[in-house]
Amino acid sequence: MRQLVDELNRAADAYYDGQSELMTDYEWDARFDELRRLEQEAGETLADSPTQRVSADNIAGQKEEHEYAALSLAKTKSPDDLVKWAEGRPVWFSWKLDGLTLVVTYDGGRLSKIVTRGNGHEGTVVTHLANAIHGIPATISYRGHLVVRGEAVISYDDFERFLMETDADYANPRNLASGSLTLKDVSEVRQRNLRWLPFTLVHTDDDSLVSWGEQMRFLASQGMHCVDHECVADPTLEHVTAAIDRWTQRVTDHSNPFPVDGLVICYDDTAYAATGSVTGHHATRAGIAFKWQDEAAATELEHVEWSCATGTISPVAVFRPVELEGTTVRRASLCNISECERLGIGGAGTVLSVIKANKIIPKVIHVERTVGTLCVPDRCPVCEHPTEIVCSERGTRTLHCTNAACPAKQLRKFARFVSKEGVDIDGISEQTLARFVNMGWISEVADIYDLPLHLPEMAQMEGFGKKSAQKIKAAIERATVVDATKLLYALSIPLCGIDVCKRLLAAYSLDDLIRTASTTTESVYFTHIAGIGPEKSAAFVRWFHNEQNRQSVERLLSKVRVREDKPLSAGNRCANMTFVITGDVHHYRNRKELQAYIESQGGKVSGSVSGATNFLINNDLQSASSKNQRARQLGIPILSEDEFIRQFGDDTAAVTSTPSTPFMGNLFA
Repeated sequence: MRQLVDELNRAADAYYDGQSELMTDYEWDARFDELRRLEQEAGETLADSPTQRVSADNIAGQKEEHEYAALSLAKTKSPDDLVKWAEGRPVWFSWKLDGLTLVVTYDGGRLSKIVTRGNGHEGTVVTHLANAIHGIPATISYRGHLVVRGEAVISYDDFERFLMETDADYANPRNLASGSLTLKDVSEVRQRNLRWLPFTLVHTDDDSLVSWGEQMRFLASQGMHCVDHECVADPTLEHVTAAIDRWTQRVTDHSNPFPVDGLVICYDDTAYAATGSVTGHHATRAGIAFKWQDEAAATELEHVEWSCATGTISPVAVFRPVELEGTTVRRASLCNISECERLGIGGAGTVLSVIKANKIIPKVIHVERTVGTLCVPDRCPVCEHPTEIVCSERGTRTLHCTNAACPAKQLRKFARFVSKEGVDIDGISEQTLARFVNMGWISEVADIYDLPLHLPEMAQMEGFGKKSAQKIKAAIERATVVDATKLLYALSIPLCGIDVCKRLLAAYSLDDLIRTASTTTESVYFTHIAGIGPEKSAAFVRWFHNEQNRQSVERLLSKVRVREDKPLSAGNRCANMTFVITGDVHHYRNRKELQAYIESQGGKVSGSVSGATNFLINNDLQSASSKNQRARQLGIPILSEDEFIRQFGDDTAAVTSTPSTPFMGNLFA
């Protein structure tokens, strides 16, 4: 029991501190269940046993006791247990989100405080981060005392995007979310796209809200986006199993954007839920967590493949194929050298136990018998430069390539390049890119367009075939004509997201933009464009001043044809003026295009008419709309599009998108 308590507590502390994973969920659950069995058998419990305490998030800062304790839920992997727990009463299914719980309080319609869950009884005050976390309204229409519990999470897409743009090293979205709440710089936290999803209405002064479903609808009426939920009115084994299958399908088909580690089931009757007792820090009727029963299979290791991806060279176990969760699995990441040593990974013939964690990720959870020893390479498998073993402050040993220019260190950038938001080459995943990089076929983004040259070898690779190889070739050919905004975004320029790309290309053609960024001596050159601040301008200029980046772009532009809208010339025709646009537009394709022109000329566009508004643009001058009425009350001129164009001189309205000519010559000459 002492050994299990120490192991579980060390793993829990690492997990809640955003450190590297010391054991898998599968191993944690197995050890936890074994500890609980031993405690029941011995009739004794150690004081620091994880069965008797709520794990703490350990966020540094000012502490505050919770008004209502945030207790943990009992867990099960059995649908029969859920049916028994439900007692035939209507229940709600929702995600067990894998983030950090935040308790948000409102008084008099205004946000009053945000506190982390902490140890369930006391948390850390993080109210100063309110503006940096999406989904927490500053004001609500309800005027009473309101306490809401929800999860702060980062989507898989935002997690990958953050890693690509910063080259940071976080193990998973939860680690990034945890690390984000320790930051003091609100703007830095905002860039990480944390989202808060309410899952429990803890307290309201309105005693009539006794249904959990009604409570969720009430929170939605206050502008909150609650966790996804589904009611099972008659929780028989058949209905509960069908509900689990529906939610499981959403995990396996990746239709849920946020990380989860199970489901939560709670009663619709909140009054009945409150009648349960508290046992071992669990409120017996407050809810129950369902975790998937991972299917394990034994197999033999064939070899360890060392795959160079981003900043590390990661070991991958290649083993005799096994069937798991309806699919054939023969590879699983071993993460790092420390994990290999912890598991006892050896050479060929080592007997492994493998699962698909949370129905998705293949994992080696145990070594039944070690054969031989693990050989750690002293040369990078991609560039042949020497490797080095690096030990982190927490003692994790990882293998690294010493070559700063190693192509494998650009893997995340290659993945962004082929993504839907990038040039959109369908059928090439990050894992596929990693294999192509390790084959020596890709060292920069332009090489992706040369992949068809390797079609014969590609068709012979494991998991491929002639059909798959031809599909990749066709997808690459389609991507040779690419939108300018997508192409610019695909370059992975720091701080240059889709919105920044659109703003830059609204003011410049792609050719002019690249030429200007490459030759200007002013790092803040692009700050005249609305929404482009000094940091974004400097990052953009700095990137194009790098000779290697410029050469890479030049090679890329020789392989593609760029489509782009005619840019809006920057000027000052609308300088220091605020406009409001309403109703249909005719000269412009849409109101956003009209807004882009106004902003390119130094003006601002607001959503509502006020004393600060200079002009209201509405083609229906006689409209009785609220905006027209408000403008007349304040004496603000109402302009039609024709009048706007006459006064502010835009003769480019309704320009059409036309492909540019293929790149010719040297942009950087």
